[in-house]
Amino acid sequence: MKGWKITPGLTGKVVKQFVLALLVALSLGGCSSETLTQQAQTAAGGVWNAELLGGVGEASGFSFITEFTLSVSGNGSLDVQYFEFLTQHPSSGCDLPLTGETPTGRMTLNTNTSTGEETGPFTFTVKGTSATNTAGDTLTLSGTVNGFVNSSENALTSTSSITGTWTLSGSSVCTGNGTFTMSQESTTTTTTGSSGT
Repeated sequence: MKGWKITPGLTGKVVKQFVLALLVALSLGGCSSETLTQQAQTAAGGVWNAELLGGVGEASGFSFITEFTLSVSGNGSLDVQYFEFLTQHPSSGCDLPLTGETPTGRMTLNTNTSTGEETGPFTFTVKGTSATNTAGDTLTLSGTVNGFVNSSENALTSTSSITGTWTLSGSSVCTGNGTFTMSQESTTTTTTGSSGT
């Protein structure tokens, strides 16, 4: 080839150096992505306030406060440390007392490594636990997480939220649906009251 001079033995060294540099770059990129994902999983935990809109009569007013972390198993399941409804419902209505439930849930975060945005599906289920809950009164939330990590506070930013729909099923007075918005406390706080466990 005109203008090119290939030195025997040098080509193999150049290729090896190029491949080595490429592998290092890819491994660093992978570490960066993993760090962002781990940071997001830690930041998504904490105290969340949920406002539920819609429903009628006994099947309404189920806003709550909860505190959870994402499970260390990495499967997106939530470890709920605290849960409390903000409104007491009469015993003749839905069998969902202020406290005592052990909610279950899942949050799967997808990190956009270019923008740092966190998105993903969210589910949260609260089932009455008393012996009288023969109808299985159950509140289920299904929505989407949208937010960014605020590394200085180890939380999602104040504009981050979880939005979606809720459904209530069980006894005849405990059937309804509506929408919800959840917002995270700006810093992790210690809650008082009974534990969700």
